Amino acid sequence: MLYGSLILLWHIKPFPAIADIYSYIDSAGVIHFTNVPTSSTVDYQVYLKETPSKTAVGFSNNRYDHLIRQASHTSGVPFYLLKAIIKAESDFNPRAVSRTGAMGLMQIMPENVEELQIKDPFDPRENIMAGSIFFNTLFKRFNGQLPLALAAYNAGPGMVDRYQSIPPFRETEDYVKKVMGYYYAFRP
Repeated sequence: MLYGSLILLWHIKPFPAIADIYSYIDSAGVIHFTNVPTSSTVDYQVYLKETPSKTAVGFSNNRYDHLIRQASHTSGVPFYLLKAIIKAESDFNPRAVSRTGAMGLMQIMPENVEELQIKDPFDPRENIMAGSIFFNTLFKRFNGQLPLALAAYNAGPGMVDRYQSIPPFRETEDYVKKVMGYYYAFRP
């Protein structure tokens, strides 16, 4: 799916937490998202089916909310988006290590630890702050296209550059949908 010049604005009023998310591509190639299809002349497609309910994400650890808020304030990445990334990446486990060696709450890759000036990738404050700043650089690099920034966080910016869209990898496609689902579920 081409994302054209889609720019998702972070400060728009949220969609309801429990709803299908629909999308359509306009004649300029821009993808639009809505929880309520408003026109019978537009070919809406289901993008996300029933985002997780509040009870499904209610078990999520709020222990790090104060750190997420600090990182959000510093990096400019919305609180609920950071929380959604952390949920998808580590399920709030600060000691998480992926099969590829990514570490901590935001699953920082070993090759990024030095570049991001992280002394301890398992320290929640350092991990969240560095991960949020890194994510913001991806968001800017991909001109505010949230799906592309999320795909780059998962598969690497080189892969997104190569395909000029979300790379056609099931893991990355699922990751983008998962983070977006958590994002809408966490928002009030």
